[in-house]
Amino acid sequence: MVQDFETPATTPGRIHLADRILSSAGGMVGACATLVGLVKLTELRHGLSDVDEFAGATAVAFVVSALLAHVALRVRKGSTLQSRLAVSADVLFLVAMVALAAIGVLFAYNLM
Repeated sequence: MVQDFETPATTPGRIHLADRILSSAGGMVGACATLVGLVKLTELRHGLSDVDEFAGATAVAFVVSALLAHVALRVRKGSTLQSRLAVSADVLFLVAMVALAAIGVLFAYNLM
């Protein structure tokens, strides 16, 4: 079914997604913090690296995603704003996940 852009696009699935993002983002911030700690330990042996700064930026992206999801859960149900916030949280969460995976690969192969 084609969705009409004039009507609110909020479905129970999107609200459920915002709830999942809110609960998962905290764990991903913890993963970023762990990566920063590992980088700091290896900098003593391998020299300076920018991985910790990129992991910190990714952690900030996860926090902003969690905030967007939280606000999406708190605004008026069924509104266009709620739908846009949920989609924005989802997109930012996915971008941060891909960035964290890329940072991890670059760190593992000492490319940064």
